[in-house]
Amino acid sequence: MKECYNQVMKKELKKLKHARSAMSHPDIDLEPDEYVVLHIKRAQVGVIGIWATVGILIFALCIVLIVFSQNNNLDQTMFKINDQAMGFLRLAVFAVFALIIFGGFVAASIYKSNQLYITNHRAIQKSRTSLFANSTNIIKLSRIEDVSFRQKTLFDHIFSIGTLRMSTVGDETTYTFNWLSTPQDEVNTISHLVYENKHGHPKEETE
Repeated sequence: MKECYNQVMKKELKKLKHARSAMSHPDIDLEPDEYVVLHIKRAQVGVIGIWATVGILIFALCIVLIVFSQNNNLDQTMFKINDQAMGFLRLAVFAVFALIIFGGFVAASIYKSNQLYITNHRAIQKSRTSLFANSTNIIKLSRIEDVSFRQKTLFDHIFSIGTLRMSTVGDETTYTFNWLSTPQDEVNTISHLVYENKHGHPKEETE
């Protein structure tokens, strides 16, 4: 009787987790008995790097504009240009400003669009490399042979980031998710889910 009650409670809990996951992540197609255990995003250091690059480029353009303006105010200079040309130069610089800022927003959006969902049955990776190039890779956890986290460069160690790797059985395909904060807990959770899916007892994890 107690065992039957526990089975019913487990089914109801799984339904609740599925409903919560479906509401929280409407962009992924979950199976009836599936729910999200981990939602892994890229490290914020990448976004900081993008906007730092934007800032450096804007600063460099400001320096160029200031140098031309100061030289143009001197009586004797080989760089002297007329007022009309100077106006066009300012307009071009401001246009480049706008383009750089727009590029920063696009790059940050693309960077953050790369996400990995680990459910109780599957790994769902959403990848984007440009505004128009995106893909979704879905891997059954029971097909994953190895899960690891690698750091190759000094930059990776300084900022505690690296690449999550998942190798599959049979076709020997390796799926990677880079720019990830050191995820020791996440790697352990994925490894446990893989192990239990292979043995027919999916792990009951909260989202």
